[in-house]
Amino acid sequence: MTEAKPITIVLIDDQAIVRAAFRSLIERNVRFKVVGDAGDARKGIDLVAALQPDVVILDITMPGLSGIDAVGPVKKASPHTKVLMASQHEGQKFVQQALQAGADGYLSKDSDPTELGLAIDAIQRGDSFLSPKVAGGIMARAVRGDSMPMSESCALDELTKREREVFQLLALGKANKEVAAMLSLSVGTVKKHRENLQRKLDCHSPADIARLAIREGLLGA
Repeated sequence: MTEAKPITIVLIDDQAIVRAAFRSLIERNVRFKVVGDAGDARKGIDLVAALQPDVVILDITMPGLSGIDAVGPVKKASPHTKVLMASQHEGQKFVQQALQAGADGYLSKDSDPTELGLAIDAIQRGDSFLSPKVAGGIMARAVRGDSMPMSESCALDELTKREREVFQLLALGKANKEVAAMLSLSVGTVKKHRENLQRKLDCHSPADIARLAIREGLLGA
């Protein structure tokens, strides 16, 4: 009898210690195999394109390009790959944005370690997965009547993908020239994006941009 091929997994998280912890937990199960990991979303997308894994475990809060914005490019790079978001953010807004972006599951990093294997198995067989801790929090807020309406959207939701990239780099304190070089844009184009961001987000200083990015979970506090 031929042994089943292991489920191949790529980890994308900007914290090396988190990637190491996930790898250790995952590889306790002989049915799972971590084939690569990356510390930022763009390198992770390239890795996914090269390795074509079955599953990607993707953090949300990363510098440059957030995990939510990376879901689409990951799926484009490897259409059969399932995406499991793993984040410390347990609010309804983050779950909603992740699933709308195309994620197949959402796991709280504060979950019991056994949930990781359950989540991988669930999304690999085509089911969705929502961490019970996350689902419980959303349900509790709904019962209290203070859950966020599904139609409500932050101004960030109205940004184009390029504007979000510029926004995150500006939030990291990058100057216009640095942003232009990192995104292969002209300085004039970056200035135009910056003007659009100021208008759309009502953010008129680097501090305003950083505060908004932290509040929305796109940067660590």
